[in-house]
Amino acid sequence: MNAQAQLPTAIFGELLLRVSTQTGNFINSDEGIAIYAGGSEANVASSLAGMKGPVSYISCIPDNPLVRQTLAALNDRGVNTDRCLLSGDRLGLYFLLSANGLSKGEVVYDRKHSSFSLLQPGMIDWDAVLEGHSWFHWTALSPALNEHMAAVCKEALEKAKSKGLTISVDLNYRNKLWNFGKSPLEIMPDLVNYCDVIMGNIWAAHTMLGIPVDPSLNRHTPKAVYEEQACTSAAQLFEKYPQCKHVAYTFRFMDAPNHNLFYGTYHSGTGNFISETHETHEVVDRIGSGDAFMAGLIHALKSGKAAQEVIDIATSAGFKKLFVKGDLGDGSFS
Repeated sequence: MNAQAQLPTAIFGELLLRVSTQTGNFINSDEGIAIYAGGSEANVASSLAGMKGPVSYISCIPDNPLVRQTLAALNDRGVNTDRCLLSGDRLGLYFLLSANGLSKGEVVYDRKHSSFSLLQPGMIDWDAVLEGHSWFHWTALSPALNEHMAAVCKEALEKAKSKGLTISVDLNYRNKLWNFGKSPLEIMPDLVNYCDVIMGNIWAAHTMLGIPVDPSLNRHTPKAVYEEQACTSAAQLFEKYPQCKHVAYTFRFMDAPNHNLFYGTYHSGTGNFISETHETHEVVDRIGSGDAFMAGLIHALKSGKAAQEVIDIATSAGFKKLFVKGDLGDGSFS
């Protein structure tokens, strides 16, 4: 691993608290409520730190005892949170209306007017916070919040690119967040232009970047067909975004609350690669498995792993997260 690869990864996104119950019933329930530190980007940071990769987490958060406890959960996992901006009064929440994400239950967001959502361009000194880093990771969840968050993301991307950082994006698509009058197709292509690494799935690439996907695909479509679709989709991404050198897709299917199929594909200038299919009937917590996949992808690429190893490590990390309670991963992939 070269010296540049050993420099920390900077990860930007909203720190959230997840509120859940064992059954998902919050009304007139005497079972108690569990609260977990979360947020996609924090989950990536936690998993990456667990893989012994130096990582800095960048967010905008209020200054109160609950937030300090939340940051402590990240610090305990080896994540540096010193670059977080203290501003505003609210930490965003989301309510999980299914036990541990073990069904297709609803998620209710409570993120409006959070400290993070009130960020404006110029509030974060990106030149300072990105100094000494070699990689910058962000997700589509941030520009989904409002137009000025999209501007903040562009500000960060411009600075990261000017400083020579490798830039990765997770095309997390949450239709409930894109409600400020702009569609992903109006925002995301401009931001993805800066990215060296694109991770997501073929459906998110379609919704956010306009990459065609066969509408007849479904749960019972053979893996070989999905592999072909992934290769076609990735080839179009490379053509549309010449800055991009790496594409990775997840394929996750759930037939029952505790059943999960998980595999992934990786595409680069060296070819197209696919992982084995991981299957389990003993899921503990589905939340954060895609984030752990992203962490595994960053870890493998920064470590200079061979192409097949890249997708095997990323997929294994995502699969192993299914057996970890709470949102934050522990970095396990072997």
